Amino acid sequence: MVIVGHFWVRKLSFKSLSCASSGGSKTSQHKIKTQIQYDPLRFQLSAFNHHKSIQNYAVKAVTVPSSELESEASNSNNIVDSVKNFMAVLYQFIYPYALYGQATAAISASLVAVEKLSDISPLVFIGLLQAVLPNSFMVLYANGVNQVFDFEIDKINKPYLPLAAGKLSFRTSAFIVALAAILGLGFNLMIGSPPLIWNFVVCVTLWTCYSVNLPFLRWKQYPVMASLLIFVCGTFINPIAYFLHMQTFVLKRPLVFTRSFIVFLLFMSFYSPGIALAKDIPDVEGDIKHGVDSFAARLGQKNVCFLNSIFSFGYLLFV
Repeated sequence: MVIVGHFWVRKLSFKSLSCASSGGSKTSQHKIKTQIQYDPLRFQLSAFNHHKSIQNYAVKAVTVPSSELESEASNSNNIVDSVKNFMAVLYQFIYPYALYGQATAAISASLVAVEKLSDISPLVFIGLLQAVLPNSFMVLYANGVNQVFDFEIDKINKPYLPLAAGKLSFRTSAFIVALAAILGLGFNLMIGSPPLIWNFVVCVTLWTCYSVNLPFLRWKQYPVMASLLIFVCGTFINPIAYFLHMQTFVLKRPLVFTRSFIVFLLFMSFYSPGIALAKDIPDVEGDIKHGVDSFAARLGQKNVCFLNSIFSFGYLLFV
């Protein structure tokens, strides 16, 4: 830049001489020379300051504190871990074994309506998905509302459950239960199958009466009422609803109870009483303490196990 600056000065001085030879005054020549002498210095100083500011900016841009990067990485890891933990707790909250059993029953009752291999089509698989998805929300609601109102009992009988163990708050559990009811009903209304809609409404109502601690409700504390509810839902309401969904809504056939479906109902009539009797056997301690008069609490665990074995023997004979 210095060389260029000197070359620029020489060029301008040549012009000033030409101006002087054309009759300019000494005063004008002196002003021009003074301007020429100071302009390069001003140019060099401004260029130097500009280059220095760029260097300072570059240094500031490069030097990012490592603590900020580490905090951002740790925050993202904490979010992922919290989501994983919540999904694991939610998985325990919905009673996985109950979800698997109800999904299997829904699929089995729906497939009874399929009479020939030619009936199997993508439409049938869509119908199965329509039956299983809202059923999952119904199972979540039934198990969730029971945990909410059995909070003190589960501290004794099932302390590993998320609500009893303190992994879920009461407000979060109530929100999950309400959301399950809303989503289940919403999916059924979107599907538009009348059997599925009525099945969801009736079962949610019955399971609310079973668990909610209100006058004339809390049917689980009456052994006959509780067993009858489980028997009716497992043997008649759910199977008939899923069969009619596949028969009338998916396959567009008239409402006819086929011979295979009648056999299926007889099969469930031996299976459901065993569930109704056996489910309270491990919960005797908490039920007695909180006034839930189940068959296991009234008759004793051994006697209920003997009755359950009778139903199991009849179930095996039927099979």
